[in-house]
Amino acid sequence: MRNSGKLNDEVDELFKLPLAEFTGARNALAARLKQSGRANDANLVKTLAKPSVSAWTVNQLYWNHRDAFDRLLAAGQRLRGKVTDVRGVLDARSKALLHLSDLATSLLHNAGHNPSPDTIRRVTTTLEALSALSDGPTPGRLTQDVDPPGFESLASIIPGAGMMKRAAEPARVTAREARQLEDTRHAKIAAAKTSLQAAKKSLADTRARAQSMETEAKQAEKQLREAEETFKNAKANAAEAARAVEDARRAVEKASKELESLFSNG
Repeated sequence: MRNSGKLNDEVDELFKLPLAEFTGARNALAARLKQSGRANDANLVKTLAKPSVSAWTVNQLYWNHRDAFDRLLAAGQRLRGKVTDVRGVLDARSKALLHLSDLATSLLHNAGHNPSPDTIRRVTTTLEALSALSDGPTPGRLTQDVDPPGFESLASIIPGAGMMKRAAEPARVTAREARQLEDTRHAKIAAAKTSLQAAKKSLADTRARAQSMETEAKQAEKQLREAEETFKNAKANAAEAARAVEDARRAVEKASKELESLFSNG
C-alpha cells in the first residue's frame, strides 16, 4: 500500500512537469522502479502517454490554479443536483470557464507554447466536459482532450430535462443549439482575448523598437555634432600650423640672407 501511494505521488509529479520534460522523466521513473524490483509499477508507468498541449494545459490549471478549477467543478456538480437557480449556476460556470481560459492563455505564454485560438478552444471544451461529467477522467493526469457528454447526458444534469417527451423534440433541438452557441461564444471570446494579447505584445515591442531607434538617432546626432566640432577644430589647428610653418620658413630665409651678407662683407 505504501508503494501504491508513493507511485501515485510519483505519477502526479510527472504530470506537473513542463511538457518537454515528460517523456524523459517518465522513462527515468520506469527505469528506477524496475531497478528497485517494482516491475509491475515500471510497466504501468511506461504506458503513460505524453499529454497533448491542450491536455497538459488543463493539467497545469488543476495543479497550479486549484481554487479556480474547483469552482468550475463545483458549478457543474450543482447543475447535476437539484438546483432552482439554473441561470445563476450557469452564469457561475461561464465565469469560471472564462477565468480558466485567461489563466490558460497566460500559462501557455509563460511556458513558451502558442496559445492559439484552436488550443484555447480545446482547453475550454475539455474544461466544460470535466464540469459536466460525474465520472470523468482523473483531473491533473489528462493525456488527451475530453469530449463533452452527448445531449442525452447533458439533459440529465438540467432539472426537468429528463421528463421531456418525444413530442418536445423542438425544445431539445433548441437546447442543443443553445449549447452550440455557448461553445461558439466561448471560443470567440478566447480567440479575441488571444488576439488582443498578441496585439498588445506587438504594440509594446514596436514602441520599444521605436524608443531604441530614437535613442540611437540622438546618439548618432550627438556623435555627428562632436565629429563636426572635432573637424572644425582640426581644420583651425591645421591652418594655424600652416601659418607657423610659413613663418618659420620666412625666418629661415631671413637668417640665411643675413648670414650670407656677413660672409660677403667679411
